[in-house]
Amino acid sequence: MIVTGCMGAEPEQITEKYPGVLAVSGPQAYESVMEAVHRALPAPHDPFLDLVPEQGVKLTPRHYAYLKISEGCNNTLQLLHHPETARQAGVAAGGRGAAGGRKAGARGRQGTARHLAGHGRLRRSTCAMRPPRSATARCARNSSISRANWASLGVWTRLHYVYPYPHVDDVLELMADGKILPYLDIPFQHASPRVLRAMKRPGDHETMLERIRAWRRAVPDLAIRSTFIVGFPGETEEDFRQLLDFLTEAKIDRVGAFEYEAVSGAPANDLGFEPVAADIKKARWNRLMEAQQKVSAKISREKIGKRVKAIVDEVGPSVARGRTTADAPEIDGAIHIASSRRLRPGDIVDVRVEAADAYDLRGRAA
Repeated sequence: MIVTGCMGAEPEQITEKYPGVLAVSGPQAYESVMEAVHRALPAPHDPFLDLVPEQGVKLTPRHYAYLKISEGCNNTLQLLHHPETARQAGVAAGGRGAAGGRKAGARGRQGTARHLAGHGRLRRSTCAMRPPRSATARCARNSSISRANWASLGVWTRLHYVYPYPHVDDVLELMADGKILPYLDIPFQHASPRVLRAMKRPGDHETMLERIRAWRRAVPDLAIRSTFIVGFPGETEEDFRQLLDFLTEAKIDRVGAFEYEAVSGAPANDLGFEPVAADIKKARWNRLMEAQQKVSAKISREKIGKRVKAIVDEVGPSVARGRTTADAPEIDGAIHIASSRRLRPGDIVDVRVEAADAYDLRGRAA
């Protein structure tokens, strides 16, 4: 067992609790991880390694892959992250990482980062863009209409974890044109201006609502996913009610929520705000999820009778399990597809929706 990542910057916290761990390394420490692997298992000469494809061996299913755009986060109030760094625009857009996924048969690509909208405007970025504009749109545009022409090949490109900065607007044209999926994964985190200021996050209730309305005017079929934190130090009942009101008005398609937990050494510990009691945090989490379930159920029911595109993930004897363009792998809902013809993982099919609940759809392949 090797532990790597942000918490690896303080290895004693891990080794004291788990003395059997082989090695602990910090963020972006690829070389030290491999050194630990080779110390434990010296690599013998193996002619079969020559058979490993150029794009490597993926841990995801064959029909989708993740393409890391950048690492780290400069917004370090709540968690211990290392400073933000980005891949070169050419690599992120259409280089080996992107092309390798297609060679391996991927039909869906998920562009990931802790702060994707910041790509190209980071102080330590290697992306050749003049600040302060983001290179996210340029990278997305290049990956979509490059020589491979991903969209015309039936490859879905999805952006993950985009902070709600103005740079988001740059990619809406690509979504409207079908170059990338109409899907935004944006961590709004809260809606109360007071709590957002304490979190050092931009925006407020009304500003965020107006931006969401503008995005949906530009891309009517846009699906928005977001995450929220309840019980941040100093959060009052009024703050939380503003968050519930925001969820009702914003009608966000997919929502995840977390109870705030203090992390040793995080700046949020020193704000001087009163911690929220554990039972109140749990109660607020339940209230938020119940409120969002009603929103999600209404959005799902509105799809009954319509035709949607879906990518197949798993195949059963008579019903396949897949995802619509509004669903990212493993974190969003699913669509259960009845079909008279044989479907295979990776197939993209038209499905007429016949039933829905708060999270999943059911339909028949058209």
